Amino acid sequence: MQIDDTPRSQLIFGVNVDGLAPGAAATVDANASGYPIRSLKEVPPGEYTAQAVLNLYETFHRSDGSVIKLHMDQGEGQHWNVTPGNLYSKPQKITVKPGSAPIALSLTEEIPPIVVPKDMKYVRHIRIQSELLTKFWGRPMFLSAVVLVPEGFDEHPQAHYPEMVFEDHFVDGIDDFRTTPPDANLKPDYSERFHLAGYNRIQLEEAYKTYQQWVSPNFPRYLVIKIQHANPYYDDSYAVNSANLGPYGDAIETELMPAIEKQFRGIGQGWARFLYGGSTGGWESLAVQMFYPTHYNGAFVACPDPVDFHAFTNINLYDDKNAFYIYGAHKQVEQPAMRDYLGHTLITTKEVNQYELALGDHGRSGEQFDIWQAVYSPEGPDGYPLPIFDKSTGEIDHKVAAYWHDHYDLDAILARDWATLGPELEGKLHIYVGSDDTYMLNDAVYRLEDFLKSTNNPPYNGEVAYGPRAEHCWNGDPTLPNALSRLHYNTMYLPKILDRIQKTAPAGADLTSWRY
Repeated sequence: MQIDDTPRSQLIFGVNVDGLAPGAAATVDANASGYPIRSLKEVPPGEYTAQAVLNLYETFHRSDGSVIKLHMDQGEGQHWNVTPGNLYSKPQKITVKPGSAPIALSLTEEIPPIVVPKDMKYVRHIRIQSELLTKFWGRPMFLSAVVLVPEGFDEHPQAHYPEMVFEDHFVDGIDDFRTTPPDANLKPDYSERFHLAGYNRIQLEEAYKTYQQWVSPNFPRYLVIKIQHANPYYDDSYAVNSANLGPYGDAIETELMPAIEKQFRGIGQGWARFLYGGSTGGWESLAVQMFYPTHYNGAFVACPDPVDFHAFTNINLYDDKNAFYIYGAHKQVEQPAMRDYLGHTLITTKEVNQYELALGDHGRSGEQFDIWQAVYSPEGPDGYPLPIFDKSTGEIDHKVAAYWHDHYDLDAILARDWATLGPELEGKLHIYVGSDDTYMLNDAVYRLEDFLKSTNNPPYNGEVAYGPRAEHCWNGDPTLPNALSRLHYNTMYLPKILDRIQKTAPAGADLTSWRY
């Protein structure tokens, strides 16, 4: 639980085991992929606590003929350190010193199953088996969603509701909605991210305020939908079709959304569906609006993952030779991957990929660069995603980058297809990012804005806005800091959404049943 991509991370060393029999031993030695220290032989002598974890893989026989081994989500959102069924050892005090004997760790413990969340008055759940994904993966595959239903949902069975799809990472509930005030005795914590004391209490207070607004008289009634699409590569699919993950985009749009609309009485028409989200959810909001342009009536895109691969964080995948270094005449400089609010580098791109490689090879870490690769890359000859760059050297494969450009570079696709996409997207695109985004995501938005400003026939007629000095993930509210505005996603875009509905709803549209 102490392994992450921050300077506080402890040490991890990973190896593959295949067909390991009960009672047999696997050896983690100097050849194991390590992070933040590359090899066990480089660990300084001293006293440590050691623990072993076995992340179980499943063999998939996919419909495209590939046979690959991946970790399958078990309802936890694709996180190796909390996955039900994974085995681990009890923590053990050890001494590292030259010539010390091997240390034996036994996998005596098993992570228990996830407790399935129950439906409540406002927070409901739905789960379906996807025929499209089941066929692709060669085993039963499921899609789920958490749905925040409006006040009076059960008392107004004739009402049908607009739908706000909140694109996000895997969640098992609606974290920013709470029907009771926070405990008066709650011990305040400190948020390192926001440099703010008592942030745990602030979150609960804001969640309760959202509830109070949600149930207030004359507040518009609508559905908030958080889709669960964890998969064998990551905690979500990026909500698009891809060679390595399969037809997640089509499965969500043609299987899950209709099921949600049927069960929760969604209006189920493009004029009454909207998208919003930040970071991964920001990219997804824009991509889904583009790839299914008539399904939705607007996307509110906050701090999106790179929307132009000339600025893939701070890497130019098309022109740079290497993802890890900036090369000069007589030196090379490591590329930063993450910065704090003062611009200090917290981890480099090379180190992030070292971290991922310690968690899993063949793109199986369940982390950020590996899911970008799994979604955007073509399938390789071994059945796994073709690497966009070598994780050891950083050398970029420009043939793979060309595939990314044609299929998932959102700025490039908009420019290429504006003659047909433009009329469907006019007035629908709203994009927000901080000028000091933690992951340099503002750089790609600058390029996207340049294109959008150049559009005509039709002009895009949307908005692009920047939060001065704002980090990840600024979402468009100039009146509040990130620490607060990030807690208001489910209501902050509502005035613009209602205005859009009023202006674009077709004749005879239901504008009244949900305004009780």
